[in-house]
Amino acid sequence: MKKILFSVFSLLAGISYSQDCAKIFISEYVEGWSNNKAIEIYNPTSSTINLGEYFVARYSNGSTTATVANSVQLSGTIAPWDVYVAVLDKRDPNGTGQEAPIWDSLNVRGDGFYSPVYNTSNAFYWNGNDAVMLAKGTLPADPALLINATNVTNFSIIDIFGKIGENPANETGSSAGNDGAWSTQFPYSTGLGVLVTKDHSMLRKASIKKGVTTPVSFFDPLLEWDTIPAVVVRLDANGDTLFGTSGNPILDGNWFSLGEHDCACNPASISENNNVSVSVYPNPTSDYLNVKMNGNVNSAVLLDAFGKNIGTYRNLMSKTHLQVNVEQLTGIYFLRLQTLDGKTITKKIIIK
Repeated sequence: MKKILFSVFSLLAGISYSQDCAKIFISEYVEGWSNNKAIEIYNPTSSTINLGEYFVARYSNGSTTATVANSVQLSGTIAPWDVYVAVLDKRDPNGTGQEAPIWDSLNVRGDGFYSPVYNTSNAFYWNGNDAVMLAKGTLPADPALLINATNVTNFSIIDIFGKIGENPANETGSSAGNDGAWSTQFPYSTGLGVLVTKDHSMLRKASIKKGVTTPVSFFDPLLEWDTIPAVVVRLDANGDTLFGTSGNPILDGNWFSLGEHDCACNPASISENNNVSVSVYPNPTSDYLNVKMNGNVNSAVLLDAFGKNIGTYRNLMSKTHLQVNVEQLTGIYFLRLQTLDGKTITKKIIIK
């Protein structure tokens, strides 16, 4: 008990109480099959953020502490109201077993790749039962040092995914090892309900304006996050499952939501590129979805959470307004728009 209390107090020493839209936070978490692991970090401010001042740490299997070896310093920058996608660095196409390469569909969405060697840094090797922390500070060189305000220069907690010190169970409710995950039913750690922090992507709700900086009593994964499966079965034009030469269904990575984030912090006039301005309202909706454009959108596709095409809208160049009837739908959907110069914009839609 003394060890646990010491760990919690060490963590509390670095807590930063942030205001809305004032600091970066995790906007998407990917725990896919094999080595497909990624987090998306969102910048809700009007200034470019230097990620070299931040690091990611993993609290494995219910551990109350993390060391430098469980962490990795980030690099790169995030433009105002933009995102940065950080991916586990497994890109050798000849890798097998623990070195299996990430899928191409995830590789192309990465802005930076981290922790290629497990024994050097295991920060990006999370499973569904591991807590992940985004923090500010400069990691020391000694891999055995604990992550706290004493050892990490300028340390402060920016965001926490999961509950540090808790190892959630699997579907059976038994001790899970690496197979457990937080679920949809209280107390969210006993395997009741649907396990959603493994083999899923978690998307931060648009209403969330800052990260979690204090340890939670219970981690309800749907309180601040929406969830979609990390992989989906490939379908043909008729909606039938496609099978590979082995006789198994062909699976595709379901990561098209990576690369942009809808957030209440975004200014109303924000454009996803220099020539395009798009707004979608109301969101959530229950009957009709309105899309306001400035005339530089070529087409739009409405997709469900599994990547299935619900509707395609073409030849939008001369239009500034599109209305979509969604009365028969419920759940999480994505509106993917293609601009005249071939770029894509994806908007998350919640239909009640």
